Amino acid sequence: ILISDRAHMVLDLHQEVDGINELRRGRNKIGTTKKGIGPAYSSKMLRNGVRVGDLRYFDDFSEKMRDLVKFYKDNYPELEADAEAEIKAYSAIKDKILGMTVDTVSYLNNAYVAGKKVLVEGANATMLDIDFGTYPYVTSSNPSIGSVCTGGGISPNRLNGIISIVKDYCTRVGEGPFPTELRDKVGDHLGTVGAEFGTNTGRPRRCGWLDIPQMRYSNMVNGFTELNLTKLDVLTGLEKVKIGVAYWYKGQKLDGMPSNLQLLEESVVQYEEMDGWSEDISKCKTFEELPVAAQKYVLRVEELLGTHIKWIGVGPDRFDVSTRPHPLEKA
Repeated sequence: ILISDRAHMVLDLHQEVDGINELRRGRNKIGTTKKGIGPAYSSKMLRNGVRVGDLRYFDDFSEKMRDLVKFYKDNYPELEADAEAEIKAYSAIKDKILGMTVDTVSYLNNAYVAGKKVLVEGANATMLDIDFGTYPYVTSSNPSIGSVCTGGGISPNRLNGIISIVKDYCTRVGEGPFPTELRDKVGDHLGTVGAEFGTNTGRPRRCGWLDIPQMRYSNMVNGFTELNLTKLDVLTGLEKVKIGVAYWYKGQKLDGMPSNLQLLEESVVQYEEMDGWSEDISKCKTFEELPVAAQKYVLRVEELLGTHIKWIGVGPDRFDVSTRPHPLEKA
């Protein structure tokens, strides 16, 4: 494990501020995980944050820490942060952290020049992107393709494949719009069978049908070359499955993804309904082994998106995957 010397540090005080901010919002809360991510990004943008590389010059790090705590205490009188306690804690572990710290920009680009394969894995989702997501119900970063360049220091000219990892149904933790949300026994089925609980909070995720307008928008932003459609097995046992294929607002079909949340919440989703399947698909290693109804579902999703679905998740284990090569790969 290596850590970027440019990575901003999420401190205990950031987590405390995160909780205070959520309380202050009252009924307008955004459903933050209270892990301090937003306040840490605020420090970054205010240019008073501390970075991992600062630990190399510990006197400077300590001064920055004191200034940061003072800044927050001036704005949050109820804050209990103790600068000296934080400094002492990092003094005890700084050598271990610095032993894993590198200039990741040079590291990654040198690996590319040397002909090594570089795989960048993202977290969260495009609809939680601070710029392109359902603002303000978003995270504080850009979990879309642009962050590979801005976060990794990799030129866009060096990207040779962009893979979308997407469930075959939608989920969301916390507040925010959810056009295809299911508040019935089908939604309960998706949440229970899919084990849909927040990674950080343990909160049950909200579940709904696959949302094609949202996926097209994500595809537009990211330029996916291939898709990995996960959790197809969760749909097993449903008599009928639906796909949200379009948004309509006051009789007009919407193009793209509305940025205005009121418009999005007032939109009506148009669905296509397909036959479900009851067969166990967890051992299916090829597309052809899937039940015909499951194959039709996957092919329809691919047709609606216009992007090849190469991998299909058929079970809870990471190796429960059915592979479907592109027709050109077979030739």
